[in-house]
Amino acid sequence: MPYGTDVIYSYDGSFDGLMCCMFESCTRREFPSDIISGEPEQLSFGSIRYIKTDPSAAERVIRSIPQKMGVGAFDFIRKAFLTCIPDRDMLILKFMYKGYRYGGRVMDMLSDDVVHPLERAVHHCTNEAHLLKGFIRFTDTGEALAAVITPKNRVLPLLAQHFTDRFRNENFLIYDKTHRMALIYSQGKAEILENIDFTLPEVTEEEELYRSLWKTFYGAVGIKERYNPRCRMTHMPKRYWENITEMEE
Repeated sequence: MPYGTDVIYSYDGSFDGLMCCMFESCTRREFPSDIISGEPEQLSFGSIRYIKTDPSAAERVIRSIPQKMGVGAFDFIRKAFLTCIPDRDMLILKFMYKGYRYGGRVMDMLSDDVVHPLERAVHHCTNEAHLLKGFIRFTDTGEALAAVITPKNRVLPLLAQHFTDRFRNENFLIYDKTHRMALIYSQGKAEILENIDFTLPEVTEEEELYRSLWKTFYGAVGIKERYNPRCRMTHMPKRYWENITEMEE
């Protein structure tokens, strides 16, 4: 690994931008003391260097990952970037340096102090995406289906394929309120937009009827004698309830 420095890298928050931080680190043979997205929120004693996103530099780093560490490592890094783990960017940078040193073996170093927290974070992220495939509730706005979610991780890239396959003939939007991101699918094309604000429109009478029918069905299939709120929270964590129709008062 290159020698440590007091310099702090700042970048635009994109995956390509982080890859450019890796390129900068390798080129200068230095390891930053920290990596921040955008402008720092507080004063720092270290010098800050903004790393401009260069697609060609990012592509060079991206191509090197499967060549040096295997395809599985690239998928792992992409998913790690979607996680909410603290110091995510620094951990990814350290992981990549280990990958360049140890090759594909880095994926088996599960007790390593870098690999272990990243592996747990990726597991948490993919598990959250899996749960949301069943917990997302759409509203028919008349022009498209729309849903709002509040995940901890940036799960939209992991949800895109599932919902585009499921609703091929529909136009829909899934808005991640936590990260101000939206998955938009229209006319057979999917796109993820960032830094946007969205509010569900007023519910129509027809949509209200559908919601009422769904709540009635949900109540009818339940067995009163087997009601177990603790078990329900195990299978349907409470933090998702705010966006689930049948859990509305």
